[in-house]
Amino acid sequence: MLELDGRQRDKVDALSHGNQQRAQLAVALVHRPELLVLDEPFAGLDPTAVDTLSGVLQGQAADGVAVLFSSHQLELVERLCRRVVIVDQGRLLAEGTLSELRSQFPQRLRVRVDGARGWAAGLPGVQVEQEGPDGTLLRLEPQVRSAQILAAAQLAGTVEHFAFESGGLVDLYRQLVAAA
Repeated sequence: MLELDGRQRDKVDALSHGNQQRAQLAVALVHRPELLVLDEPFAGLDPTAVDTLSGVLQGQAADGVAVLFSSHQLELVERLCRRVVIVDQGRLLAEGTLSELRSQFPQRLRVRVDGARGWAAGLPGVQVEQEGPDGTLLRLEPQVRSAQILAAAQLAGTVEHFAFESGGLVDLYRQLVAAA
């Protein structure tokens, strides 16, 4: 399962970092735990080892094992975790599902209106982050409804693009730390 075949007799300190990580996880799994607590389990691993470890942890979670791990690799956290806790310098900043956490912060919406510039200036609850050939990037406060923005864009011209953008967990983390 952890791709350590043929390494049974090797000393742990003679293994590569990735194989040491795998061996340590194997030792923890032997006892069929109800809870796995892992500190930076993906640190220093190559992409293949990350995929292997991710698959094992997802399998454990699917089998009912609670898996708790810390990581600075937020793209992995976003891909693997159902719930997230964000801690900065020992302070709990937020916890919940990604969608719950995102709902607490302004959304980003990119709108391209044919030939129109400046159409979004002054819309309540909306901040224009940038305007360019790819359209206008807007930051919407939580109370702003996308239908309001669409109506304003349609008054300005033909709407060619209208889509929310998610910066992912990295952007969410930065927003939380900046707000703290």
